[in-house]
Amino acid sequence: MVDLVGPKDRQPPKGVTVQNLSEGVARFRRDVFPAKAELFARLATDHTPTTLFISCSDARVVPELITGSEPGELFVIRTAGNLVPAYTPGADGVAASVEYAVAVLGVTDVVVCGHSACGAMTALAEGHDLSAVPTVADWLRHADASVARAAGTGVDALVRGNVLAQLANLATHPSVARALADGRVTLHGWVYSIPTGAVVDLAASGAPALAA
Repeated sequence: MVDLVGPKDRQPPKGVTVQNLSEGVARFRRDVFPAKAELFARLATDHTPTTLFISCSDARVVPELITGSEPGELFVIRTAGNLVPAYTPGADGVAASVEYAVAVLGVTDVVVCGHSACGAMTALAEGHDLSAVPTVADWLRHADASVARAAGTGVDALVRGNVLAQLANLATHPSVARALADGRVTLHGWVYSIPTGAVVDLAASGAPALAA
């Protein structure tokens, strides 16, 4: 069984305690912020990212680091398994963030980025018992279609197939569907390799059909 929650007795690794985080804030204020003061002054009144980047919540996947982006350039949504549920009416944090990025901020590109060694996809591909984490199990049902299509093909194939499935789900969101129809947004499917740093572009599409 993949360990989605971590051992109960595991000690936090060095560098991630609250004290270390506080020291990091101090370094940011002392060294980083002054060097980018002009940028942050502009960002105080300007929020115009051009890309919506949807990635896994995995701590090893850092969109800004992978893409070399500056603050203000990416609008980021992170979910377990980089899942984007198909649109249904009602309150939904992922749907609201997608709608805001596309309809209000006017992003021109949307990237769904999966990654190697994804715990969520590993659990699904290998049929692990998720009874101890029922909320996680319920959330991962949004990947049922991906699992069915990739049955027996392994984790890497499921990671790729899941990215494409989430692009199809994105196209069901009204704001995305309208932007695709008007040619105002392009969808991209990426897979990031943690051990090599490589990024594979699976799909780029300006039409819903290519994202299906």
